[in-house]
Amino acid sequence: MKDHNVSRRRFIGAGVLAAAGLALTSKSSFANGLFKPVKVDSKINGVQIGVITYSFRSMPSDIDHLLQYCIQCNINAVELMGDSAEAYAGAPKYERGSTDYAKKIADWRENTILDSFVAIRKMFNDQNINIYAWKPNALGKKNTDGEITYAFKAGKALGCSHVTVELPEDSEQTQRLGDLAEKNDMMVAYHAHTQATPTLWDMALAQSKHNAINLDIGHYVAGTSSSPIDFIQKNHKRILSMHLKDRKFHNGPNMPWGQGDTPIKEVLQLMKKEGYKFPATIEQEYDIPAGSDAVKEVIKCREFAKEALA
Repeated sequence: MKDHNVSRRRFIGAGVLAAAGLALTSKSSFANGLFKPVKVDSKINGVQIGVITYSFRSMPSDIDHLLQYCIQCNINAVELMGDSAEAYAGAPKYERGSTDYAKKIADWRENTILDSFVAIRKMFNDQNINIYAWKPNALGKKNTDGEITYAFKAGKALGCSHVTVELPEDSEQTQRLGDLAEKNDMMVAYHAHTQATPTLWDMALAQSKHNAINLDIGHYVAGTSSSPIDFIQKNHKRILSMHLKDRKFHNGPNMPWGQGDTPIKEVLQLMKKEGYKFPATIEQEYDIPAGSDAVKEVIKCREFAKEALA
């Protein structure tokens, strides 16, 4: 059984972090009341800007820290990586050399109570932050149906509209995920890297209405050496979320935004013009300059998006 005192301490810790976030508000907000919670907002001219917590991988990535990073970046929409949520919920830790970890984590997932995921949702929602997607490491071919069902249920507990996963090469697996997603009234959005083509997702989309796209425009540009605009216009109804990063053509490197070949500004302006409702997710993946950190770079990316949508 879960230690309720630990849960209580986590709630207290979250409250302390929220109070600390007050230092980030303007003087006018401060004057309105010292004890008002911070309300972050990154919906800019109708376009929801979000962040994937992978962006903060170079920093402490427990749930409390991730919440504080979102407050610092003034971002109110999140794609949450799976490890931090499962650690908060008490998942068994992997031990090097362990031969039975797969069974141990599967047993935990299939039998865990979802209260901790509900608690995470409340912590974020209290700061006006929506967790719209979850990327658990539980949707692979070797994972049990019970683990996959757990992933969908935990995603719902977090408040997500969909879970995300790397697009499997095996069409049997996309059929399996689509079928289980339909059974659990959930959506699966598939992510691709430089193997992306204009038709890469066609099979998965045809298999199930519960299969969808988690597009990464930087990877798309690097893999196809072309703009993703036409793809987005054609497939926008099946895109549930979209990663923003800047890469060069011909499998080129990640670059600070505005220095690569990815038309981030044009994509955001398209979203604004057409009223697309899927979130545009900042994924900080270029090298962090000396003297900076992931939070500072995500803030730069948010400002880039804000200027593009002005």
